[in-house]
Amino acid sequence: MLIVTTNEIPGFRILAVQGEVMGLTVRSRDAASSWVAGWRAIGGGEIPEFTQMLYEARMQVMGRMVDEAQRRGANAIVAMRFDASEIATQWTEICAYGTAVVVEAIPSGQEGATPQSAELAARHRRPAGAHPAPGGAFRPPADVPPAPPGTPDPFGLPPQR
Repeated sequence: MLIVTTNEIPGFRILAVQGEVMGLTVRSRDAASSWVAGWRAIGGGEIPEFTQMLYEARMQVMGRMVDEAQRRGANAIVAMRFDASEIATQWTEICAYGTAVVVEAIPSGQEGATPQSAELAARHRRPAGAHPAPGGAFRPPADVPPAPPGTPDPFGLPPQR
């Protein structure tokens, strides 16, 4: 799944907008860690307990957002943002949100193509007149050689057999 904070993805064409997606969590802080963190804050600097909690929360909400986008048939999220707020001084709400879209890589020789998009377009070329399958997946035609082993696939497609 491609996730970007911009409204467009260089080298990719947006075929369909699947709507807003989000992931949300509310975390509570226990009294002991708040007390320890309060003492650490007096001296200034980072508070590792809260840094770890916020990092884990952000990863969790990103995962939830991606799950929702995949359920809607998207293969990318544009305009992704994080939001955090405090609720009643004891809870922290973390939200990740963006717009779920179906994208396709722009092939080499077309306006807007990038080296990455040209390679992906060759590997996932859409047959003439075809539309994206759920998740925006297009299988490469038989005449396109497979990518070298270990090449990451930003569309998250399983290897073709």
